Amino acid sequence: MSSFPTALPSVEAIPLRGGPVLRWGVLAPGRIAGGFVWALHQHTDQRVHAVASRDPERASRFASQYGISRVHGSYEQLVADPDVDIVYVASPHSEHKRQALLAISAGKHVLVEKPLALSAAEARDIARAARAAGVFAMEALWSRFLPQTLLIERLLRDGVLGDIRLVTADFGGRFDFDPEGRVFNPALGGGALLDIGIYPIWLAHFVLGPPPHVHATGSLTQTGVDGQAALVLTYPRGAQALLHTTLFAETPQEAVIAGTHARLQLDSRFFTPGGFTLKAARSDQRLRWTDPSGLHGSEGLAWQAVAVARHIAEGHRESPLHPLEHSIALLETIDIARNQLLAANS
Repeated sequence: MSSFPTALPSVEAIPLRGGPVLRWGVLAPGRIAGGFVWALHQHTDQRVHAVASRDPERASRFASQYGISRVHGSYEQLVADPDVDIVYVASPHSEHKRQALLAISAGKHVLVEKPLALSAAEARDIARAARAAGVFAMEALWSRFLPQTLLIERLLRDGVLGDIRLVTADFGGRFDFDPEGRVFNPALGGGALLDIGIYPIWLAHFVLGPPPHVHATGSLTQTGVDGQAALVLTYPRGAQALLHTTLFAETPQEAVIAGTHARLQLDSRFFTPGGFTLKAARSDQRLRWTDPSGLHGSEGLAWQAVAVARHIAEGHRESPLHPLEHSIALLETIDIARNQLLAANS
């Protein structure tokens, strides 16, 4: 397709209500889990039935805040609960594999917060266990299920942008230094790449696929985790992705997909519900799209939840949109980048 479209196609997002419903259990309640549960209860028919934490008081407060009827005294009790269909793992990265395997061994479906694990090797362990047990497993890469992503996928498939030559994306924020906190503690899987850098890397994978060549440069924090990183991903036909992430400064959090026919520029916070502008390569023609749902920020987690419920109802054991191999490929890129940064700063 070489001509610039006169209008954008309609988006085919999964309806947030009226579809199959799962009974969710939450492991490790915290800020991220709170946003997820709120989005479910506010915008979907999905319901969280149980929560468990290593701190019973924390679990009780979380249950009271979000209207959850059942509090379990241990993770083992939650995954054994017959009234729980699927377990949502919202713990620090270092616990993802252990808690995912716990849920899988109990025969539960599992949705694991991104990144799926600390490394590609750990992610493969989760995938093998889920496939052997015959349960659904997915990384909670919620941006993949947003209406804007589904529309961009359609534009790419239809060739509206032409041959993709460049993807640029950044995600940086200024985090207060806490050597014991999740973001800076190496024992908890700290670092920019695993925590927020996964979003720019995911976008590059989504558009161009896993890269055969990765070059990363950057710096470490006082605790030895990656604090800032710039990545160049290079592909066989010459396409590139230029990506950046940092824990030290707030960046624009924008993204661009540039092709031979058109350029697509996503709004700031490109990984949340928002909009984009599509501009023709050789003229001032442009089209604007804005998410009509009215959802903002972490409210967009709702689409991920209803997609999981739909996938499971249809008999899938992995998401057709974000299968486990995609999560493993993301971590392979992150593994390479982290190793390069460690080697360069050792």
